[in-house]
Amino acid sequence: MAGAEPAPHKLSREEARRIAVRAQLLDEPRPTELADVVRRLTLLQADQTPAVAPSADLVLWSRLGSSYDRADLAAALEKRTMIDLEGMIRPAEDIALHLADMADWPGRGELTGWRADQARWVKANDGCRRDIMVALSMSGPMTARELPDTCAVPWSSSGWTNNKSVGKLLAFMVRRGEVAVAGREDRERLWDLAERVYPDVPAVPFEEAARLRGERRLRSLGLARAKGPEDPVEPAAVGTAGEPAVVEGVKGTWRVDPEQLGRPFTGRAALLSPFDRLVYDRKRVLALFDYDYQVEMYKPEAKRRWGYFALPILHGDRLVGKLDATADHTAGVLRVAAVHRDVTFTGEMWNDVDAEIEDLARWLGLEVETGAE
Repeated sequence: MAGAEPAPHKLSREEARRIAVRAQLLDEPRPTELADVVRRLTLLQADQTPAVAPSADLVLWSRLGSSYDRADLAAALEKRTMIDLEGMIRPAEDIALHLADMADWPGRGELTGWRADQARWVKANDGCRRDIMVALSMSGPMTARELPDTCAVPWSSSGWTNNKSVGKLLAFMVRRGEVAVAGREDRERLWDLAERVYPDVPAVPFEEAARLRGERRLRSLGLARAKGPEDPVEPAAVGTAGEPAVVEGVKGTWRVDPEQLGRPFTGRAALLSPFDRLVYDRKRVLALFDYDYQVEMYKPEAKRRWGYFALPILHGDRLVGKLDATADHTAGVLRVAAVHRDVTFTGEMWNDVDAEIEDLARWLGLEVETGAE
């Protein structure tokens, strides 16, 4: 019989922030190994927006510094020690934690709502699904444009996926464990049979896999909610992992990684990808850091407050601003349009942030060009 839960740990906001920053490897000393960083973070979002650098590379640079070589991540993906699973780069061995979910797609029990709608659509296009499997089996890796579109029922959406039936069907086939991303041709994904991409490992049973994913997610976040919105790719919630905690001035109960409690903290400055997991959950970052942030590349230029691909600025245990910068490789410059400050910068903060901007430019092989205050 499981023991009773301990009383919730009482954390100040400062303690909560430091736990979150430390869990994400954004304190001192910096980590040194790419594989160790990815295993600790559990994933890197494979967003290819080139405004500064692809998100996965920015996340690794933020942790490893300019010693990080972008070719190392490309090599890991090519060697299949890392895999791209639903737009998230993960250690290849972690596929074992997802195989049971794939075998159970579209879900256990009675299907309702969007799950039932998706299952019906995939069933209606079973012929196209089989055609895709045959094409990949015979020809090897192919782009979505090269695959046959024999869908009987086009995918209907009010968003950008409307009528992009093959792309949507491939996404469901990933969740079924049938196909996988085998690489990229420029920025376009190459698809192949999953059995040719994923390592041949036994599936971890469903309940155990869910528990282990929750534990790993909490270890990477340090502090998280037990429950949250359903997300088939990567939930923000961690279930019963860790121990209960309350944060001063923040409503509700959290789950905390007990290994993070009572540890010393040495902060530093860091420039983050807009898709960095420290800031990805906007409600969490507002509650713990009092930090207002949105990715604005999807907004009309006139409605942007901070810039197309503004990088959140971390200093110590506080998120203190946003860097509006663009990498112009043709001109050879990292063009800094503005440093938006959420707080008044001290001289030390300016020095630390300027040093990170210089390091970012050096890592990109560019010179800093600034018109920012």
